[in-house]
Amino acid sequence: MGQIIYSWGHKRRYNDFPTYFRNLFSERVQKVSVDAGFTCPNRDGSKGVGGCTYCNNKTFKPTYCNLENSVTNQVEKGIEFFAKKYKSMRFLAYFQAYTNTYAPLADLKTLYEEALQHPKIDGLVISTRPDAVNAELLDYLAELSKKVYVMVEFGLESHLDRTLESINRGHTFAESVWALQETAKRGINNCAHMILGLPGESRDELLEQARAISQLPVKNLKLHQLQIHKQTLLEKQFAEHPERFTLYTAEEYIDLVVDYLELLHPDIIVERFISQAPIDMLIAPKWGLKNFEFVAKVEKRLKERDTWQGRLYE
Repeated sequence: MGQIIYSWGHKRRYNDFPTYFRNLFSERVQKVSVDAGFTCPNRDGSKGVGGCTYCNNKTFKPTYCNLENSVTNQVEKGIEFFAKKYKSMRFLAYFQAYTNTYAPLADLKTLYEEALQHPKIDGLVISTRPDAVNAELLDYLAELSKKVYVMVEFGLESHLDRTLESINRGHTFAESVWALQETAKRGINNCAHMILGLPGESRDELLEQARAISQLPVKNLKLHQLQIHKQTLLEKQFAEHPERFTLYTAEEYIDLVVDYLELLHPDIIVERFISQAPIDMLIAPKWGLKNFEFVAKVEKRLKERDTWQGRLYE
């Protein structure tokens, strides 16, 4: 008896991003991070100050990303770094740090189009917030996406407004729904970014989140475990009230991810399950697992339980 081919067209038990991307592009594609010097509306006072309670941008910014380097220089340094590993490769410019749509449209066009000038850049991935896009910007990105690959990655983080307020996000879940709907109806690729394990959220609520996300026009999904980073408000809150936090062990989180996947719409492409902060910036949890090791454990657990993404989706 052969293996099942699932609705997403292959034998893996979830709709994984690497397979999708290999089918979309004819060769290996790598994101190259760019720091264009943005801030956030919950940092500069327009929505709040201090930023999100969990945020320390140093945890995911490569060393070549610094504001002394132009967009062009950062793209070139990133390509140079990855080109040493693989001979044949194309690249996407990943505007990653802070809110990368938080500027006048004319300025955004200049930055995005500077990145696209590089002959090896085939598109853009733009990380932002759901309350930092508008119709004019999305119309521009819709036109751009007819020529190159464009992905807008929205930090939703939670589906619960009480959580969004407690972590100082400065937007509501209704704004997240609007942003996903507006990108989808224009044919722009979107990605929802969620954190599992934020203070005050129960396991049942996290599984309800999977149901909520499945009702939305989400193309890609990024999950990651709550991590407590140094030099954040969350570090202080954890030190003062550790009882308010549920820090999953790796095994507990694997089971949570599998339960989440069972409820998730089978058409949603899952880009990742965990995030890895540099160990010297991480307070907890310290699992010591690389991304590929965690993926292997999730796939093993899916097989052990003979289950798959969307098995319980209704």
